[in-house]
Amino acid sequence: MPNTREPSLHPVPILSLRPTQMTVGMREVEEKRTRWREHKSEKKRAELLGRHMIPVVHGPDERYYVVDHHHLARALHDEGVKDILVTIIGDLTMVERDAFWGVMDNKRWVYPYDAKGERRHFKDLPKSIADLKDDPFRSLAGELRRAGGFAKDTTPFSEFLWADFLRRKISRKSVENNFAGAMEKALAFAKGHDAIYLPGWCGPASDD
Repeated sequence: MPNTREPSLHPVPILSLRPTQMTVGMREVEEKRTRWREHKSEKKRAELLGRHMIPVVHGPDERYYVVDHHHLARALHDEGVKDILVTIIGDLTMVERDAFWGVMDNKRWVYPYDAKGERRHFKDLPKSIADLKDDPFRSLAGELRRAGGFAKDTTPFSEFLWADFLRRKISRKSVENNFAGAMEKALAFAKGHDAIYLPGWCGPASDD
């Protein structure tokens, strides 16, 4: 069952979910909050939650660890949603607690990097969706993908890899104070040869 998706039919409290990353792009969170508010009826909102179940790993402490859709979970929490449906994509309840994060890391189900792109100890991971910090470069990477700067890719945490690339090219102050201008720069950098190693790169074809 370790890699079988198994929907949970019982709602799980959002605040009981444990993040597997340290940051989100708050700009993306705000966009998801706006889209949520556009669904006025309870029926529409229930349908949305049913279509966007949160993928989790069931851990040895009986907790659920979020492995994707952190932005959605944070947005729903900020909008006052208390419970959400989850999809169990991995069962690690039999793993000894002190080995758990090593197994998660090996399976690329955790991304313990802070808002500066620096790797931190697993114990520094936030204990709640509400504690996720803002990384404006993650917002920039998400917008870059939507603008066609790179293709959606199955590589885990691919947007974070792009965020770290952009972090080395553009100042944080520039991203925070002039997002549109930072996007123009990001689109140019995304097509360059320096980005060819990144997942979903779709720069100009080489004439070689």
